Amino acid sequence: ASGSVAAPTASLNMTEELLDSLRRKGVVVAYLTLHVGLGTFLPIRSDDVTEHKMHSEYFEIPEGTVRSLQQTRQRGGKIAALGTTVARTLEFAHDAIFASDASDVSGEADIFIYPGYEFKSVDMLITNFHAPKSTVLMLAAAFAGRDNLNYAYEHALQNNYAFLSYGDSMLIR
Repeated sequence: ASGSVAAPTASLNMTEELLDSLRRKGVVVAYLTLHVGLGTFLPIRSDDVTEHKMHSEYFEIPEGTVRSLQQTRQRGGKIAALGTTVARTLEFAHDAIFASDASDVSGEADIFIYPGYEFKSVDMLITNFHAPKSTVLMLAAAFAGRDNLNYAYEHALQNNYAFLSYGDSMLIR
């Protein structure tokens, strides 16, 4: 695999200081590897969203992360995805993560998530404010609901939030 074509932008705001603060509050931080593809940035050009074809993106979820996800779910905890590509990966790999013993999980995620999708793996989403007609905006709308997301974007615009890769983040739950 040639590797990622972009940085994991949702995590750009995650400093070690912030991660340490979360850990002190009991948040378990786990990692996976994503090779973000150009398809993430392609706008949706079809009037019918179901006709859009997502490109696949390679991922690796190590055994320790799989175990952490399983244990979190078993104790009734919440799983937060840091970014839409992480959310896509966890949703794509849901059965492999939660229906087996802990082991490495890898593959090519090509799931396209848009409003109407029912999330199985992710309970919370930390993400940036995205560009119009993007697949990542559709995923955020599927998670938050269109009305809630529109409200958040109006608030962000009225309060001069920064958008896109180096912008502000939002927590959707």
